[in-house]
Amino acid sequence: MNSQLKPLEELVKELPPAFQAEVRDFIEFLLEKRRRKSNKTLRQNWAGARKFDLKEMVSRMPRNYKAREESFGKPAGKEEW
Repeated sequence: MNSQLKPLEELVKELPPAFQAEVRDFIEFLLEKRRRKSNKTLRQNWAGARKFDLKEMVSRMPRNYKAREESFGKPAGKEEW
């Protein structure tokens, strides 16, 4: 019989007990991951959320505006500037 047609329970029963425990752990992991994912909502209650409209701010910039580079000094660690 094709293993894809067998019910999951039968396939798990064919495994040794150690592997059955791994299957259980993996299933519990997937269920918890799914629960955490479904509970996430986009929260915008941090300081400044929805306070500014980006399109409106960009429209206020002069047409000839040029961004300039700032110098923050020499690198303090492994970063390269």
